[in-house]
Amino acid sequence: MPRHGVSPGKGYSRSGREQGPDRSRGAPSLGLLWMGLVLALVLSDSLVLWAGAHPLPGQGHPAVFSRIVPQLWDAFRGWNLTCPVCKGLFTAIDFGLKKEPSVAWVGSLAIKLCKLLKIAPPAVCQSAVRLFEDDMVEVWTRSVLSPSEACGLLLGSTCGHWDIFSSWNISLPAVPKPSPQPPNPPAPGAPVSRILFLTDLHWDHDYLEGTDPDCENPLCCRQDSGLPPASRPGAGYWGEYSKCDLPLRTLESLLSGLGPAGPFDMVYWTGDIPAHNVWHQSRQDQLRALTTITALVKKYLGPLPVYPAVGNHESTPVNGFPPPFIEGNHSSRWLYEAMAKAWEPWLPAEALHTLRIGGFYALSPRPGLRLISLNMNFCSRENFWLLINSTDPAGQLQWLVGELQAAEDRGDKVHIIGHIPPGHCLKSWSWNYYRIVARYENTLAGQFFGHTHVDEFEIFYDEETLSRPLSVAFLAPSATTYISLNPGYRVYQIDGNYSGSSHVVLDHETYILNLTQANEPGATPRWQLLYKARETYGLPNALPAAWHDLVYRMRGDTRLFQTFWFLYHKGHPPSEPCGTPCRLAILCAQLSARSDSPALCRHLVPDTGLPDVQRVWPRPLFC
Repeated sequence: MPRHGVSPGKGYSRSGREQGPDRSRGAPSLGLLWMGLVLALVLSDSLVLWAGAHPLPGQGHPAVFSRIVPQLWDAFRGWNLTCPVCKGLFTAIDFGLKKEPSVAWVGSLAIKLCKLLKIAPPAVCQSAVRLFEDDMVEVWTRSVLSPSEACGLLLGSTCGHWDIFSSWNISLPAVPKPSPQPPNPPAPGAPVSRILFLTDLHWDHDYLEGTDPDCENPLCCRQDSGLPPASRPGAGYWGEYSKCDLPLRTLESLLSGLGPAGPFDMVYWTGDIPAHNVWHQSRQDQLRALTTITALVKKYLGPLPVYPAVGNHESTPVNGFPPPFIEGNHSSRWLYEAMAKAWEPWLPAEALHTLRIGGFYALSPRPGLRLISLNMNFCSRENFWLLINSTDPAGQLQWLVGELQAAEDRGDKVHIIGHIPPGHCLKSWSWNYYRIVARYENTLAGQFFGHTHVDEFEIFYDEETLSRPLSVAFLAPSATTYISLNPGYRVYQIDGNYSGSSHVVLDHETYILNLTQANEPGATPRWQLLYKARETYGLPNALPAAWHDLVYRMRGDTRLFQTFWFLYHKGHPPSEPCGTPCRLAILCAQLSARSDSPALCRHLVPDTGLPDVQRVWPRPLFC
């Protein structure tokens, strides 16, 4: 059901669908066949967490399903599932769940299947399924996934077409686009603002020094991780280079030690407050994390204005953000109301109103500047609620167009903050956002995201030629160590608060806590400047063209790329070298603010074929 101002589009169909397995291989029982699909969504986040010290991303739900479905066929041979039988089975499933949804039945089968296929340790299987089962059954009963689509996924395109995330377009106003006008450099001595940027704090309430940092669970260094073997050290006091999040004392050290990086004019805080124990989180746990960390931020930053955005880990189940038309206990009202209460000192009434409805808002932090905080969970590949309807959830993009047009009419500039970067979004959402950025390039002065935990960026180009850089989204590194990183934060230098300011990014600085030094016996934590962007990369400015040129310089200058690789990981890169396929894929990611768009990298690797490069080393994603 398209929202107001949204219509089905052309040319946005998803590519790269996996073909179903050969029919001769047999099929599982009806219940386990259906649960294979459910588990692929339920545990997709945990599957990513298992990928090792530097996990590779799922390229949307098809890739997740493609890992699970072959295991189902191998586990349950001997059944002859033809296309008519498959459609009959899924019709029966739909009928049964709609008549009397049996959450307990679904959950029991899911736990057995999870254990049988060794998708996760048994305790994680049990907890994850029980946490997700109620919402997953609700989504299934309301989903547009038809028997034909389900069987198309399992048996191939000859049995049906699986494309839940259909294409759509937002509407742009009829107002002609002004001619592109790059910002003028600020005059010498013009005011410069400093914005503290915090993202992906991931506080672990159960972090415990000395526990096993390499346990079997997706998150370690915790009370339930056990002790390491005598040959290996346990978790450090301030954090650990492993699949671990942060104790509260490390976040308190960060906030209390900001002095040398300041003073600041305001703070952008783009979410992911709770830890990565996504299989065992209650609403009470998430609200405790929200209120505890918000109180800590207020304690150390005092009257400084703080502008938050919603991360994908704030909810439980993780990634579960139903659009506003979902009401009752399944809705996100419990979370948005708590956020409005916690953040009320920072946000005006107009912002609190839309925050309570959909987790997004807009406000004016200073004259001539409009700040827009997006709920990027409505673009997320992992938000299973979008199986019901992925067309501009909550009407957020159409609302964004209205805000940008109003800003253009006033002559204001705009900053956008959010958690998940646009290049990681569902294709239709990402392409529509890209189109909006291109239309309002003169108005949009800055984009700021997090989520990947590493230090990178995404460049936007004109849609006509895909060659003129017109905007850049900065992806700041995480506070958390997850996975095997130093804790860190970012400071942006912005054209300051004066009449006629461009409000663009002039430079940025990254600060880290070196865990090797901090965890030495008797040491005290020392947050230190890791690098300044323009100085380190030799940039003439921080405008989009400079970042575009940097990517192409790194293509031929391996020493410069190794500097980028070191800083990309906050000064703690993996021991494995990043060879040519890895390097090209990482550089391609910096050019790719639009998902599923290999044409953006055609000039980067004209002779090697980018799809092959992407298969060798997809962009890292820590979620």
